[in-house]
Amino acid sequence: MGYSPLNQGRERCMDRPRAEAVNVAFASKRLILEPIGAHHAPLMFSAMQDPAIYQWISSEPPETEAEQAAGWGRLVERLRNAKDERCFVWAAQRVSDGAWLGTLDVVAKGEIASNVGYVFFPPFWGQGYASEAVAALSDHLARQGIVEQRAAVTVGNIASTRVLERAGFLAGRVMVGNDTIRGCAVDDIEYIRRD
Repeated sequence: MGYSPLNQGRERCMDRPRAEAVNVAFASKRLILEPIGAHHAPLMFSAMQDPAIYQWISSEPPETEAEQAAGWGRLVERLRNAKDERCFVWAAQRVSDGAWLGTLDVVAKGEIASNVGYVFFPPFWGQGYASEAVAALSDHLARQGIVEQRAAVTVGNIASTRVLERAGFLAGRVMVGNDTIRGCAVDDIEYIRRD
């Protein structure tokens, strides 16, 4: 992130007590969002195989449940041992029936979340769950002093732009060639929320 008077001094490191305050379970009207761990892999692995999820993102589906568990385990360790940027990931669960709907993630440093991301599984698209979860996440981050949040959406991903707009993010600049999806450079739109 470049220099801006708005973020001057906000990019300092996040200390452990503050990180622990961010990395907690919280809820919205219909969802529980809990810090992810290796134990979530068997609960979400099959849903993560749906190719529709990967149309707009640079990630690939995990090859095995063990690979997914190990990856989420590494994230937990990275959070625990981070000295600078911290990565947080939550699993989204529906309160009414316990169904696992997807994940949300944040990379944060000081008072700035440089990347807010989310993946929801196709059977739960179009029902407002992603918007509700991202709004709840953004509110949770703001309560913890993370007052500037940024997200990047691939140009053309209308559903994801709506999720961010409903959560209070505003469209900013177009970042040309910001990501690569299946070997092709793509442009992203940066979205920003300031609390």
